[in-house]
Amino acid sequence: MSIAIAVVVIVVVAVVLGLALRNRSSEDGVDSFRRQIDALSSEARKPTVDQVKSVERPEPDDDLDDLDDLDGTDTP
Repeated sequence: MSIAIAVVVIVVVAVVLGLALRNRSSEDGVDSFRRQIDALSSEARKPTVDQVKSVERPEPDDDLDDLDDLDGTDTP
C-alpha cells in the first residue's frame, strides 16, 4: 500500500513540475519574440547603423594627411 502512495505522489509532483515548466517557457518565448521584433525596429538599429557609417566614412582630416604623405613633405 505504501508503494502505491509513493508512486502516486511521484506522479503528481512530476505533473505539477511539468505544467509549471511548460507555462514558464511559453511566456519566455513570447518575451523573446517581442525582444527580437523590437531589436529589428529602425530606432533600435540606428546607433549601430550610425557607428558603421562613421567607420566607413574617413574623417576629412585623414584625407588631407594622406595627400600630404604622397607629396613627400612632412607638414604637421
